[in-house]
Amino acid sequence: MKFVLAAALVAAFALPASAQSFYIVQDAATKKCTVVSEKPTVTTTTVVGNTTYTTKTEAEGAMKTATVCTQ
Repeated sequence: MKFVLAAALVAAFALPASAQSFYIVQDAATKKCTVVSEKPTVTTTTVVGNTTYTTKTEAEGAMKTATVCTQ
């Protein structure tokens, strides 16, 4: 039983964290901002600022105060 518990603890710390990141992006044509979970790789959207957010709620709150976003 101790071996199973020890193995579970090792696996929990050895596996990479699956922390999700959120970004505020702005559409180049419409200037409208949205929150996305992947950093954009296309040129039609631009990441607003240099901040990566750990929750969608946090990113949405920051988007409301971003001066470049027209909502």
